[in-house]
Amino acid sequence: MNSDGEKSMSISTIKQLPFLLSILVLLVLTSCASQTISNKSSVMEYLYPESKGDYEAPSLPHLMLPLRVGVAFVPESKNKSYVHNFWTGRSYSSSLTEAKKNELLNNVASHFKGLDFVGSIEVIPTTYLTPGGGFSNLSQIQTMYGIDVIALVSYDQVQFTDEGVLSLSYWTVVGAYLVSGEKNDTNTLMDTVVYDISSKAMLFRAPGVSQVSGKATPINLSEELRLDSVQGFEVAAENMVKNLKHQLSVFKASIKNNPKQATVTHREGYSGGGGAVGIFEITMLFLMLIISFKRKLSAI
Repeated sequence: MNSDGEKSMSISTIKQLPFLLSILVLLVLTSCASQTISNKSSVMEYLYPESKGDYEAPSLPHLMLPLRVGVAFVPESKNKSYVHNFWTGRSYSSSLTEAKKNELLNNVASHFKGLDFVGSIEVIPTTYLTPGGGFSNLSQIQTMYGIDVIALVSYDQVQFTDEGVLSLSYWTVVGAYLVSGEKNDTNTLMDTVVYDISSKAMLFRAPGVSQVSGKATPINLSEELRLDSVQGFEVAAENMVKNLKHQLSVFKASIKNNPKQATVTHREGYSGGGGAVGIFEITMLFLMLIISFKRKLSAI
């Protein structure tokens, strides 16, 4: 009797296996149906952390030409999301490596070089920027590198992954290895904000955006998301650099045409453009005009 009962239970269990397997796969598909991964850094969080309360208002910037400029990424925010891949058992989060940050910063720095009102440009490692360090941290960096202004680069990247119709093939398990049923969208915003450190005044900013779409199998989803993330940063950085070129030109023109925006003086030995004409230059020009006018009167 026991033997017959066990056989009956075994047969019943075997018959239920397809159903149980279907339920298991359905649960897996449901758990992986839609996921969001985000990663960002914020200039506001770095310069004005909530824990420090009241802040000193910026004053009129005093710019000494040629400018000594620093470029740096602000630290990443703590609110970084992760997703778990059931098929591989691994977790994934988008991130920007220090090597990639250095590459992007050098690209930004190259557009400051060669400008007649920029004397030097320093690429500053992110490790020197303390999370929530604010302008006191920037003052330390100013002393360390001997810079006047700093270009702070931040980013906000969000990745979405959804399963398309092709994900139904995952029921065969083999489909999870061969069929690209995962649809990915990566949206990236990068922003460069330039500050005069001593006055705490923002001089100008230049944003850049990108959107990258891709497909992947659930097995190589993390790898594809990582590639999309890097591409998103690269395209957004290219867009940001284009805007940076324009904003640098606008800034130079505004300093010349609007002396109230900032006071400008020249360092010893500097004779380039980019600033308002000083009192000494105006006085000398006025004296030369008077002398020339007197000579013309004498000749009459």
